[in-house]
This record gives sequence, C-alpha cells and structure tokens, in this order.
Amino acid sequence: MFANRVRVESGTVVFTNGVFDLLHPGHVRYLCDARALGDTLMVGVNSDRSVRVNKGPDRPVTPERERAELLLALVSVDAVVIFDDDTPHAIITSVGPDVLVKGADWRPDSIVGRDVVEARGGRVVRVELVPGHSTSDVIRRVRGLFT
Repeated sequence: MFANRVRVESGTVVFTNGVFDLLHPGHVRYLCDARALGDTLMVGVNSDRSVRVNKGPDRPVTPERERAELLLALVSVDAVVIFDDDTPHAIITSVGPDVLVKGADWRPDSIVGRDVVEARGGRVVRVELVPGHSTSDVIRRVRGLFT
C-alpha cells in the first residue's frame, strides 16, 4: 500500500478526508497546511452515495471521480482514495496515518479516526479554516443568482 511505502522510506503519512465538492481557495489552503505536516498527503474523498447521506439529495455537485481528479492535480496532494462508507473510519484504519488532519470546526472528540491514529502513536491536528470560503456558501451564492 502507498502509505506503507512512504513509511518504509522514513516518511510521515498525513491523511485528511472530505467531500471537496466545489474546489475553492479554502480547500487549497487547507490541503497545503495539511501537507506541511508530513512527507506525503493522502486524501479520502466521500463517494457520491456517502455525500448524499451526509449532505442531502442535492449533493454532490461534482461526481466523485472528477473530485478525485481535481485533488490529484494539486501539488500538495500525493494520493486520493474514494471511500463509500458514511464515515472515514475504515479507510483511516486501513491507511494508518501518522497524522490525521481535520478542520478546526471539528470538536476534538468528534473527529472520526482519532482513536485509531492515537492508538498507533500518531497525532490529530485541527487546521484553521479560511473564513469566507465554504462549498455551501458557494452553492447558496450561485443559486441566489438564478432565483
């Protein structure tokens, strides 16, 4: 597996996950901050099905494979995996990252996978988000233009 190869080469594997539906500057800055915490960044992307479960029937706007393609085009992202579960717990368990990153809007006790990462001696880092940048806000603004 990709993460094991990185570790063999004495690298630190950083993992984050999300929908990344409409890529915006907040996403790019968040991923750059996450990448700075280690040697490689792996991103878990919610499948279309899991996005609908978590965000509602009108999401995602962008299909899962296209979201993964956009993320892989970023210099900060080394690997992308699409996961179909409602939470990323299974993929975090499989990858076993050294660092798990989530946005600072997540309470520490509600970060999925924290137990797995900390049990292996890894750490969980909450990264500050860029104010004024959210996919939901972009969608609301666009919809407002057409109503």
